[in-house]
Amino acid sequence: MGLFDKLKRAFSGPEQAEDEEKEKLEEQDKTQEQNEKEEAKEEAKEKEETPDLDSSNDKTQVDDKDTLKTQDQADQSVDDETQTKTKDETTKDQAKPETKEDLKEEVSTSDDETSDTKETKDPKETEEDRYDEGLKKSRQGFGAKINALLANFRHVDEDFFDDLEETLIESDVGFETAVKISDELQDEVKLRNAKSKSDVSDAIVEKLVDLYETEGQEEDNTLHFAKSGPTVFLFVGVNGVGKTTTIGKLAHKYQQEGKKVLLAACDTFRAGAIEQLDEWAQRVDVDIVKKPAQSDPAAVVFDAVKRAQAEDYDILLVDTAGRLQNKVNLMNELAKIKRVIKRELPDSPQEVLLALDATTGQNALTQAKQFKDVTEVSGIVLTKLDGTARGGIVLAIRNELHLPVKLVGLGEQMDDLRDFDAEKFVYGLFKDLVAQPAK
Repeated sequence: MGLFDKLKRAFSGPEQAEDEEKEKLEEQDKTQEQNEKEEAKEEAKEKEETPDLDSSNDKTQVDDKDTLKTQDQADQSVDDETQTKTKDETTKDQAKPETKEDLKEEVSTSDDETSDTKETKDPKETEEDRYDEGLKKSRQGFGAKINALLANFRHVDEDFFDDLEETLIESDVGFETAVKISDELQDEVKLRNAKSKSDVSDAIVEKLVDLYETEGQEEDNTLHFAKSGPTVFLFVGVNGVGKTTTIGKLAHKYQQEGKKVLLAACDTFRAGAIEQLDEWAQRVDVDIVKKPAQSDPAAVVFDAVKRAQAEDYDILLVDTAGRLQNKVNLMNELAKIKRVIKRELPDSPQEVLLALDATTGQNALTQAKQFKDVTEVSGIVLTKLDGTARGGIVLAIRNELHLPVKLVGLGEQMDDLRDFDAEKFVYGLFKDLVAQPAK
């Protein structure tokens, strides 16, 4: 099942389940009502078979008293049965929240009371909620552009596809991707005979999702770790994209998992870079290797690797300079750092992660292309994804650069740096654009 089919099913599935539960409840109510009617008939039949006490003139006063006593006992028995039945019905009514519909209401109520309980009960739902909230601006921005396009929709003609192309480019899915989708959709829409707005919208989203899925078939979004000895992650990226903050958050993540983490401050030329990383080290309670400003970055990483080996550190996170305006110097510096690491740890670094600021849109794509030329990048860290309406940049990164996104920043909190999940990203970005089935 493809990603788009899963996306559609994510909407239709719950509604179908609710309909099934409603049918079951209706059947239970009918059965209960039928049983009550049968019980009422049996009670009426028993009353008809009971002798008429008023017609027995031969009875004595004592017999009358005994009869009245017997009638009182019978009435009491009926009352007891009624109370028992009422109690059973009440118990059944209390058990009804076991249905999915009622359970959703209970979960919703408990969510309002405490979010901590929700995280403990259903971590998977919490992860989906993180993506849902983190992609809110992108989803609304992307959806607004598509809806604005469809608002003026009259016919599927050449003008429509020209407007679609512009809309996709404005949504930062990339020029090449926008042209490719527009061209392929012309045949697809005709093949489907799509005429309504919902059909055209579904066709657009399905083509985007299918292209994203196809381009990522051989993509590896996981982070790789050393089989033995310290794991080394080398971080690259221009200044101001959130590279140092990402290192701090990742250090916190691994430290919370019980790993021994070491930071290396190899951005020795930018003013305040060493102090910024040192502050993160203190904040998340991990160790750091640093030297005075203007020191040789290769000397810093050498000391860091030696310490990581000698003191059995699990993770070494290396911060580097991002002076992209001088590509030659940057390339030489990064190459020297990698040579030093490989000399001491031949299988390292396990990852070379490029930090990109999602709020910069196409500028981030340009940076990625330039860094890809400068060094061997193994994956992308997309920061500030929650603060932008340009989430379509993920599609462009995959379709045009063929680089896997491995980490995403979905918020400002310490634990809002998440492992990238392609399915949750697709759900979070496109779910409002998929036409929901009519009830």
